[in-house]
Amino acid sequence: MQSSDLLYGLNDSPSALPTMTAAIQHLLASFVGIITPTLVIASTLELEQYTPFLISMALFASGVGTAIQTKRIGPVGSGLVAIQGTSFAFISALILAGSKVKAEGGSAEDILALLFGLTMAGAMIEVVFSLFINRLKRIITPLTTGIVITAIGLSLINVGMTDLAGGFHAKDFANTDNLLVGLSVLLVIVFLNASTNHWLRLSAIFIGMACGTLYVFLTSGLDFSHLSDLPVFALPTPFRFGLDFDISLFLPIALIYLFSAIETAGDLTANSLFCKEPVSGPVYFRRVQGGILGDGVNSFIAGALNTFPNTTFGQNNGVIQLTGIASRKVGLVVAALFFFIGLFPSVGGMLQTIPKPVLGGATLVMFAMVAVGGLKLLAHYALDRRSSLVTACSLGMAIGVMMVPEALSQLPSWLENILLSPVTSAGITAVFLDLTLPKQLSETEFETKTKQRSKTPLTSSNVIGAKSP
Repeated sequence: MQSSDLLYGLNDSPSALPTMTAAIQHLLASFVGIITPTLVIASTLELEQYTPFLISMALFASGVGTAIQTKRIGPVGSGLVAIQGTSFAFISALILAGSKVKAEGGSAEDILALLFGLTMAGAMIEVVFSLFINRLKRIITPLTTGIVITAIGLSLINVGMTDLAGGFHAKDFANTDNLLVGLSVLLVIVFLNASTNHWLRLSAIFIGMACGTLYVFLTSGLDFSHLSDLPVFALPTPFRFGLDFDISLFLPIALIYLFSAIETAGDLTANSLFCKEPVSGPVYFRRVQGGILGDGVNSFIAGALNTFPNTTFGQNNGVIQLTGIASRKVGLVVAALFFFIGLFPSVGGMLQTIPKPVLGGATLVMFAMVAVGGLKLLAHYALDRRSSLVTACSLGMAIGVMMVPEALSQLPSWLENILLSPVTSAGITAVFLDLTLPKQLSETEFETKTKQRSKTPLTSSNVIGAKSP
């Protein structure tokens, strides 16, 4: 045991039952996040006939990426339980690109060919960025990564709370029953996680969601009608739709990849923090470099497998924090589960029946824990006046674009797409201010040096302006 908060460390090998229990909780925490971007893009661009296949490929690619990140193949991968999934950050840019093809009379296959071509081309931005990570220590600092982690958590809380109330466009949104179910699931998870019993703690998320789903099934019933429309088996078919490219649509996606790399650095820092691994020094930077390289490689693979850009998920850091299990063995089991679900869409369809309020109650606490992880990282380093200004401005921008996205409506569409992401807005602000604000003494250092000077005898050599006798 590395800590009272950590039941199994990175290199530990828990037995089958705790391993599978933790793996299922990782899967439940990330499943909706993986399929939602695909559902949004397919629905907006009217690609419904390919939606089941695209979802299956998204899950299959997540399994490939998670295995690479966890196992670390050569320099590729972080070696942490870093779950990979389809990134929300690219949704607007991909819809913009697809809409242009659609407006020009392109078919569904033409749209998908362009989207997957842009996905693979943009992935190389992240690959190249990772090669210079050790020279960019001025950018990836505890201050900037702490801010990015906090922004990630804050941005995800909106998703968790929306699900708790019933989900986007739900007819019964904010219904009292939804709120009671979601809050009940949340409280079950919190109180079980606070238990001194290790089994209750590591099973808290699973038990909470199972109880919530069973309650809804007994009182309102669950809808399984969508299962009849799903194919029994989905075989991965690389480059099924071909590839296309448009340089005018590439820039926004390239920039998002760049800031997605910084977001990944934040996620991996939080992951290291929860795993009781170093968050500075050569081991830490090697993990971050491998993780960002892994994101790029995995996104390239995702494009080849007919799905959208992948990234390291932040919400699973909350699962590590709540379960106390950081073992790589769990990550490999999660990857295998994604392989399985990707091959059999009906399994994924069953998981889709979990009621939104149940998912919201579980994810809300996990997302909030991610934000707390960022705050803990910031609190670990004394915040002087300069750092406080950087933090305040960065988080202010993140919260601002979440609350008033219309403030960006007059910007060029590509810039609006980038800045609409709270994580990107916070990251850009943090990096810019951290690089440009003058370095000054922290208040603590200033007080220490002032006290030292007050104890020093006044002589001609240490008094400013003193003259020789």
